[in-house]
Amino acid sequence: MSPAAAESGSTPFRIEEATIAGIQSAILNHQVTAVQVVKLYLARIKAYNGPSVEYPDGILGPIKTMPHAKGIGALITLNLRPATRQAMGFPDRTARSMTDSADNDPNMPDALEVAAQQDEEFARTGRLVGPLHGVVMTIKDQYDTFDLRTTSGADAPYANDRPPHDSTFVSRLRAAGAIILSKANMGEYAGSYGHNRSSFGGQVVNPYDTERDPGGSSAGVGAAVGANLATCGIAEETGPSIRSPAQNNNCVGISPTQELVSRVGLMNQGINTRVGPIARTVEDAARILTVIAGYDPKDELTAFSVGHLPAQPYQSFTHATTLKGMRIGILREYMDRAVATKAELQNIAMAEQAVEDLRALGATIVDPGAEGLFTPYIRRYYPMLTNASFAKANPALFPVDAEGKPATDQVATLVMLGMDPSKVPGHMTIRDLPGVTAEGESKYGYDWYLAQRGDANIKNLADLVAKAKYFNDGTPGSGVPSGLKTTDSAMAMDSALRMQRRFVVQQIVLQCLAELNLDAVVYPTGTLPPDKISLYRRAGGGAGARGGRAAAADASGVAGLGGGGGSGGVTSWNFLGTQGFPAITVPGGFTTEAYDRLPARPARASGEASPAGAPGGSGPRLAGPFPAKLPIGVDFLGRPFSEPTLLTIAAAYEQETHHRMQPPDFGPLPGGSAMSLASMR
Repeated sequence: MSPAAAESGSTPFRIEEATIAGIQSAILNHQVTAVQVVKLYLARIKAYNGPSVEYPDGILGPIKTMPHAKGIGALITLNLRPATRQAMGFPDRTARSMTDSADNDPNMPDALEVAAQQDEEFARTGRLVGPLHGVVMTIKDQYDTFDLRTTSGADAPYANDRPPHDSTFVSRLRAAGAIILSKANMGEYAGSYGHNRSSFGGQVVNPYDTERDPGGSSAGVGAAVGANLATCGIAEETGPSIRSPAQNNNCVGISPTQELVSRVGLMNQGINTRVGPIARTVEDAARILTVIAGYDPKDELTAFSVGHLPAQPYQSFTHATTLKGMRIGILREYMDRAVATKAELQNIAMAEQAVEDLRALGATIVDPGAEGLFTPYIRRYYPMLTNASFAKANPALFPVDAEGKPATDQVATLVMLGMDPSKVPGHMTIRDLPGVTAEGESKYGYDWYLAQRGDANIKNLADLVAKAKYFNDGTPGSGVPSGLKTTDSAMAMDSALRMQRRFVVQQIVLQCLAELNLDAVVYPTGTLPPDKISLYRRAGGGAGARGGRAAAADASGVAGLGGGGGSGGVTSWNFLGTQGFPAITVPGGFTTEAYDRLPARPARASGEASPAGAPGGSGPRLAGPFPAKLPIGVDFLGRPFSEPTLLTIAAAYEQETHHRMQPPDFGPLPGGSAMSLASMR
């Protein structure tokens, strides 16, 4: 205990589960310095960020998972000068750059140097340098940091592996006092598909069970924050890649309104890509959002945010103790027991308990029943809003002649369906709407980023395909990724249908929220607990080939055994988020059991019985249940720019339930923070 702490009788500072307010209070009370905060995190990184799996043939080959592994493989680059890094015993592969071995540019201070500058300023003025003074951050490797290598997890031979500029949000974090300590490992090129592995950094694992999936593709951020290797982190979401790793690592994740946070400095930005924080509390996530939100002239989408930021910081909305006056709808379509597998029932039951917790907080719960919340609105508006594409998908109602021209008055048919929505054919729930991709968008995203980066060796996507190294463990999507090759083969760009779909879904959802006077909707973040990594690979789960973002970008996340849009095997509900709606996931409790997915049985010859009478070649199978204490999450989703309302709901629920728990295998280091601090003085 420090002398100041002893005099005041305050509790000694501990880095485990430390919040932004807690860190800054300790600094103001002279219990700890910014340098000591950084060193405490480095001690945990040294202890817990080692190899997470065995690599019998090297980092690019097959892996073997380890129960109760000592490391989680979450962080791949540390913001330390070479001499400091070597003195602390961190491997060369965690260096700030592979192309600048000297790394002596005085304009690129490392994390300890930045922290020392903050300590000097605090000693001189007695004031914090900004709202994030002493806050230690990890950044997904998909985002540019001018002082740290940035390759989106790839082992690619850039002439200069440091980009020329920071991402816009990174510049804002630094200006607010945040200390960038690390770049986080990720599903390479933001394609997780059950790998959550990169060619440069290897496999990320779940700290709550190191043989299970940590959530993709921002797996490293979620695992690092969940295991207390950083105060907070910044993740990227195309489908559920903020909320899935937040859920799997018992954290809070904010997927903001699409237009709220600048995407500048993001490899392969697109209409779905979103920048958002992962933290251990709602208040900390809100504090980060306050700093990074707002208009950036370099990202045209953020022009929509002008006039939509709250007058008060986002964290000011995280202190409600009642939800009286709030109306929250249940998204039953994502909790439908009638179509769920037995592996999903426990998550659904826990989401149902969350609804009761909200009711106990005073919220008015709007339950649509079996029909579903959005279904009446889809039936009412979807045919008219999608018009030509709906007609093409329903030839019985909209016949065409031999030349493909309408054989009947299609407009009259649309009017008839609008007058009587019960005649709209087929399943019409939000989980049944088909995915839509934008031709050429992903290639444009890669080539636009690389053109702006201006590297002398990696100039476009074709260079990445031809020159980079790739891991190959024999599973679908490993090796030279077919997804990247397919993406690079595009010769035109056409996002018209994708943009139409975005407008259609926004119109339907907004009309439902308005007509029912809802402030938000609630549903489980995911309906499957994290899969076993080895079993998921053999089952061939996931939305598509690694690197092919378009395959996952608009997946509807239909329940069952398949992964929802690259979510690493967990059916994470991503369809609404990909249309620009903000969503927040909050810890919702822990499972007591889990089912494991086994590979599909081989298809058998005609007339040949499969083992135990089961059909062959019928897709992944379930085994279990097995005892398993694994995190689940609860999602709150609302109108664009309704983050203050969502934060109010999420924080009240968090304080009512207290489901966050540190992973048992990655607890305090021997001696704890107090002893570590004493050794640093």
